[in-house]
Amino acid sequence: MMIQIENLVKYYGDGKSKTKVLQGIDCTVEKGQICVLLGPSGSGKSTLLNLVGGIEEADSGKLLIDSEDICQKSLAALSEYRRERLGFVFQFYNLVPNLTVRENIEVGRYLSKKPLDMDDLIETLGLSDHVRKFPNQLSGGQQQRCSIGRALVKNPDILLCDEPTGALDYKTSKEILTLIETINNKFGTTIILVTHNEALKDMAHRVVRLRDGQIRSASVNDTRIPAANLEW
Repeated sequence: MMIQIENLVKYYGDGKSKTKVLQGIDCTVEKGQICVLLGPSGSGKSTLLNLVGGIEEADSGKLLIDSEDICQKSLAALSEYRRERLGFVFQFYNLVPNLTVRENIEVGRYLSKKPLDMDDLIETLGLSDHVRKFPNQLSGGQQQRCSIGRALVKNPDILLCDEPTGALDYKTSKEILTLIETINNKFGTTIILVTHNEALKDMAHRVVRLRDGQIRSASVNDTRIPAANLEW
């Protein structure tokens, strides 16, 4: 089992403003799965993603990665965990403007002891004709592909995607989702994808619905729809 979450609780604020944003989450994600965290704004899905990513600390509960509880790790050990095992993709691309596509991707490569082959990855990303371009010469979809490449070149065990298509149009969104699906199939990367888009549940192996900091349902898709065939 890759990820096992047990009674995970998270608060924000202090005193009278203290709010319980995760109310005892129990969830599992198997190695090599695409897991979609689905829910409206404020449901706790991004907070849960940040806890898996070691960006925030839980107040109680367990978060086991291959049976090792990251809630018990020191700050230094968490930093190593993020560097060695995780890739992050966000809604906004955060590319370095004065670096080319290839150089932006290479930034991630230097963080890894087991990086992917750059040329093969760039071809998989569909960026072979754009490697010498700078971010301001790219479309939004191409910038997101570059951002995904920067996260993926480390060869992470887990790729965490927070609304990766939130700033993209319909056609480009489907292209990025198809790329994420290709990454899962080609590299066996475990992917957790946060979204409020109901349609994305059909491309996932596992679907977890959150509302008000609680899991309302968790299910496994026996039949998945390819990302290219999704409609919304």
